[in-house]
Amino acid sequence: MEYKEIIGLIQEMTRTGLSRIKIEKEDFKIILEKENQEKKNIPNVVEESGNKDKQENTVQAPVPVMEEKKDEVVAGKKILSPMVGTFYAQPAPDKPPYVKVGDKVKKGQIVCIIEAMKLMNEIESEVEGEIVECLVENEEMVEYGQPLFLLK
Repeated sequence: MEYKEIIGLIQEMTRTGLSRIKIEKEDFKIILEKENQEKKNIPNVVEESGNKDKQENTVQAPVPVMEEKKDEVVAGKKILSPMVGTFYAQPAPDKPPYVKVGDKVKKGQIVCIIEAMKLMNEIESEVEGEIVECLVENEEMVEYGQPLFLLK
């Protein structure tokens, strides 16, 4: 795999919001992974296998750092995304949202759906409280660990 192809994969990860790409071929394996949005360099390991020799090369490439929205409510609980995917506030386009600002949620209550790899995953609240703010828009890409809702 050429250096330009690797850079193209990194750019595609940034454009689509993916946090990990793994490609395995007969003669090489590459894993590109973003750990934290705060890091400026992402380590990428490329392994090429010959007859019996294995080589390991590390490629460092800059990835733009996304600025995160500052939470106005410092104290409070958050419902975090357990996966990377597309956030949906309601079960269907013609249905009301699972929760809205002012709603009281209980532990285990479904608060949204995150679509990952064409699978719809119902996200349950792990905390109890009142929704103060929804931090993401409907159909927005979300990352693992990204706050979805603020509660008090």
